[in-house]
Amino acid sequence: MTPLPPQPISPLDGRYRQAVVELGEHLSEAALNRARVQVEVEWLVFLTDRSLFGSSALTDEQKTALRATVDDFGQSDIDELAALEAETRHDVKAVEYYLRRRVDELGLQEVAELVHFACTSEDINNLAYALTIKAAIDDVWLPRFSEVIAALEEFARAQRDQPMLAHTHGQPATPTTFGKEFAVFAYRLRRIEAQLAQVEVLGKFSGATGTFAAHLAADPDQDWAALSKEFVEGLGLTWNPLTTQIESHDWQAELYQRVSHAGRVLHNLCTDVWTYISMGYFTQIPQAGATGSSTMPHKINPIRFENAEANLELASALLDSLAATLVTSRLQRDLTDSTTQRNVGVALGHSLLALDNILRGLREVAVNPDALAADLDANWEVLGEAIQTVIRAEVTAGRSSISDPYALLKELTRGKRITSDDLAAFIRTLDIGEAARQRLLALTPADYVGLASSLVDRL
Repeated sequence: MTPLPPQPISPLDGRYRQAVVELGEHLSEAALNRARVQVEVEWLVFLTDRSLFGSSALTDEQKTALRATVDDFGQSDIDELAALEAETRHDVKAVEYYLRRRVDELGLQEVAELVHFACTSEDINNLAYALTIKAAIDDVWLPRFSEVIAALEEFARAQRDQPMLAHTHGQPATPTTFGKEFAVFAYRLRRIEAQLAQVEVLGKFSGATGTFAAHLAADPDQDWAALSKEFVEGLGLTWNPLTTQIESHDWQAELYQRVSHAGRVLHNLCTDVWTYISMGYFTQIPQAGATGSSTMPHKINPIRFENAEANLELASALLDSLAATLVTSRLQRDLTDSTTQRNVGVALGHSLLALDNILRGLREVAVNPDALAADLDANWEVLGEAIQTVIRAEVTAGRSSISDPYALLKELTRGKRITSDDLAAFIRTLDIGEAARQRLLALTPADYVGLASSLVDRL
């Protein structure tokens, strides 16, 4: 058998690449290296701006030229770094050597020793990861997540008045509206979105064991903690003053737990939509040229929601693992987080793919009012709740002497199907006030939705 040419082993880099390609701009190995170069460049500029160790501030032209190594980072730089790492067997050292070459090319040899000055690799890595993960969430994942929520909100408002039989425990239950049920999901997800916005993205920059020991040895007169804080905050991050060699990754755990939580709510949405499709509440809109089954021509399968379910499960498994493992480091440092963090893009990729499928799936279904109406009309027994509650109110008001209204309605309705005529005949026999009787006689399952419609306006 002829060997295949090199192939991706992850479907995210193969079959589903187009749906997640934006994440590669932030969470690929190349993006990580670009962010490492960015941190190294900004640290060099930071030190020279303050004329530390006799250096002079770089000119605006020199700063622009240095920052161009980040802005123009491309394939030749990726290849050069790969070659350097093959020699050094150390990714961050390769970045240091790479930047030293650029410094030499720009004629800045007098500040070359300030490249990677007093830094441990993790000083560079933790800030690079913070920058790339923050950008991936803010620029790619959150906009898609917000788009899903907006689609649910739009659907909820459009269907706010569409009555629907509820199915608690899978059994006919007090009616609601289709819009209100989707508003529940939108409300839950908006709340998680707000929580995600509150996650602080932390960074450390304090040397080999988080003590600033090398910094102080080089210049004991500087307030290195204050300088570190200024540098980290200048990158748009929150400074972590107390760390070991590594930043403790608690912010990452908080972030991944919230993304995973969002995924589980979305998983719940997918299973509900799948069920509504199976019940006929939703009809699926045929897509031109699409095949549902290789042998059954009639089928339109709810593949978007099934695909989303599976990818949400994979995403949560990975995100939960990241959140659980990244917060632990043996003593002052071990390298378990190094390989673990390289899978952040995989976890968010599966989540992003699920969001894409949910959006596409919501556009490919339509509400079936006839099925909703038929189900309501076939289940008049759900008005038993309303009747027994009205009787209780009438007894309390002294307009009825019925004892145990609940047992009375249980006897009439439990496990039975009754018609509108059956229910009307029963209501006419009740010992209740005439106003209450007329309210009950006018009530239908489609009307018995309480405040469901107006609750949608709470979004």
